[in-house]
Amino acid sequence: MAVIFATHSRAGHGTLNGDGTSPYIVGIGGTTRPHSVSERALRIALLAAGSEGATTVLLGADDLRLPMYTPGRDERTPAARRLVAELARAEGVILSSPGYHGTLSGFLKNALDYVEDLRDADVPYLEGRAVGCIACAAGWQATATTLVSLRSVVHALRGWPTPFGATINSSQGWATPGGAPSADSLHQLETVGHQVVEFAWLRRRLTHAERI
Repeated sequence: MAVIFATHSRAGHGTLNGDGTSPYIVGIGGTTRPHSVSERALRIALLAAGSEGATTVLLGADDLRLPMYTPGRDERTPAARRLVAELARAEGVILSSPGYHGTLSGFLKNALDYVEDLRDADVPYLEGRAVGCIACAAGWQATATTLVSLRSVVHALRGWPTPFGATINSSQGWATPGGAPSADSLHQLETVGHQVVEFAWLRRRLTHAERI
């Protein structure tokens, strides 16, 4: 089930062109394994985004159990329609993936393939959105290659990867559900959340200035 994090500034939900309400940030990630490191990391980044005045929603493992993406198919499951609708509404996105054999999981990649359904939207794909990327793996090499893969997908979808991307080594304190993240991990995840919201606010100001 999707989880919405309310914030102190929740006067309503923003749209990409914004009207003074809190920016709407969508987090996507996790694995089919309960209490996965990637989903826990995503929650931390979203909480940091909320501390900057955003309203956030998390689409985790239960929300991403989707049929394999098939281009051109008109019929979509309720979960697939929800995913596409949330991304259409988003002013920023945070992605969190485990590193499977050096790249993002097929589970997350399949979810991102559904962004193709936004090709004919007023704001197509992820255009105009900052996208924070989080890569989690039990070793540094896979975190680095997974982060590069995530950013490549974001570029292909016309999104703007944030300058900072988080690389989380799950072998260092995150291996068990009760494992505590290090101070460095927390700082990385919070930085991703903050940068996505900062870009969303800047984008609003730019759009407002263009209209004047």
